[in-house]
Amino acid sequence: MTILFNLLSIAQVLSALAMIGLILVQHGKGADAGAAFGGGGSASLFGASGGANFLSRSTGVLATLFFVCTLALAYFGHSKPASSGSVLEGAAPVTAPAAAPAQPAAGQIPGQ
Repeated sequence: MTILFNLLSIAQVLSALAMIGLILVQHGKGADAGAAFGGGGSASLFGASGGANFLSRSTGVLATLFFVCTLALAYFGHSKPASSGSVLEGAAPVTAPAAAPAQPAAGQIPGQ
């Protein structure tokens, strides 16, 4: 179960980083107007409009993967035992201190 948990965590982090990168590469709504007036959109790697479709679909796939990994991690995290993994859980319980010695009787000197 630990291996699956670790693999899901790695997949979630990688999908999050890839999604951040893809979102930063995409153009905003205002960039479409510039491409329509010869803003260099036809000289791009994916053609005039192919990049937007590819990038948006890739972002959607990565978002779905991220969401599925999040749900799976939540399920496996909830199904674990109640132990939180703290080192204090394995410590011996604290016992009450030993009883104090009896007080000397009235009129006696302590230590005699």
